Amino acid sequence: MTIYSYIAKSFEGKDRKGTAKAGSKKELAVLLKQDGFFLVSAKAVKASEKRKFSLGLKYVSLTDKLMATRNLQVMIAAGVSLPRALEILSAQAKSKYFKKILVDIKDEIIKGTAFSVALKKYPRIFPEIYHSMIQVGEKTGKMEEILNILTLQLERVYELRSKIRGAMVYPAVIVAAMLIIGVIMLVKVVPQLSKTFQELEINLPPMTLFVVGLGDFLAHRWYLVIAILSLLIFGMAALLRNKVGKRYFDAWLLKIPVISRLIKKINCAYTSLTLSALIQGGVPIVTALGISAGAVTNTYFKEALKDAAKRVQEGERLSKSMSKFPNLYSNLFLQMLRVGEETGETSSMLAKLADFFEDQVNNVTKNLSSIIEPVLLLFIGVVVAFFAVAMVQPIYSIMSGM
Repeated sequence: MTIYSYIAKSFEGKDRKGTAKAGSKKELAVLLKQDGFFLVSAKAVKASEKRKFSLGLKYVSLTDKLMATRNLQVMIAAGVSLPRALEILSAQAKSKYFKKILVDIKDEIIKGTAFSVALKKYPRIFPEIYHSMIQVGEKTGKMEEILNILTLQLERVYELRSKIRGAMVYPAVIVAAMLIIGVIMLVKVVPQLSKTFQELEINLPPMTLFVVGLGDFLAHRWYLVIAILSLLIFGMAALLRNKVGKRYFDAWLLKIPVISRLIKKINCAYTSLTLSALIQGGVPIVTALGISAGAVTNTYFKEALKDAAKRVQEGERLSKSMSKFPNLYSNLFLQMLRVGEETGETSSMLAKLADFFEDQVNNVTKNLSSIIEPVLLLFIGVVVAFFAVAMVQPIYSIMSGM
């Protein structure tokens, strides 16, 4: 996909400038035509400009988006005009970047641009599910109802992410504390003991030599450690940005027993949440599947949903198209989806599935914490024992030689 800087005109003669991703200029023209604009000119953004653009991107938290959506729904329900509601939201926003975005969207709406089209200018802030739902609200005149569905969906995503992050906090704190204490011991304590051993002219055993050497390396070659860690971090980031690398990494994660269970349940929860909200909002099922592919985190789930979208477009039932991936979507998921189709309650059945998988994620994360805790304690015990033996061995040899 290429980033294009373009100029377009609406059929009423209104100008529009911006940037967008597309496979070609022809594809960009088709995308703009869907929004009621025809392409005047387009230029591919150069690599250097892309980097500047990427570095200039800032972050808007999920909490900020959730609060803004909830407050917008309340104001629209109270009869406040959309531009005025966005003006109030921009005044309330704590993030300067988010404030700027809301003001820009308000200005676009005043110029006559549709709300959903204005949101598309910020795809990293407002993903496809967001502007697609808003577009449905504009077409059906049910903006208040659509905003309520979006609010509920964002709340569920926030809760799910909080559960996952919460389970990772304790192990992360333990590992960080262990690393900090270890580095302090190696840099401050070990050199003092090493100096004492040298003064006593003791022949150090291999274990002690290893610990002393490691401490000396960290103390005098710390910049190499930082360089190696930086290379590993940037290398991992580059791997995950590459489609092939991300695919291999996701395949590897799906082979790790406990992690695999968690990933499958998280992606099933995201699939259920997104599809439920979109179908309830009136988005066509094929479009909903395509948007859901962007909501899941694992490459194999993305491919499964894209494949399901093609099959549904060809006339296949959703449950049958999803059943082609039993290694990703459980039998329970497929059966409940089938029941939802047969009863005409697909959206509500998907909402129930989302509840179920959220609970499952919660249980797995709790179990994961209980598994990680003893493993970490055992590892810490082994490291401490190794360090203690390495430092005590020379002292013991002195005492035995007296």
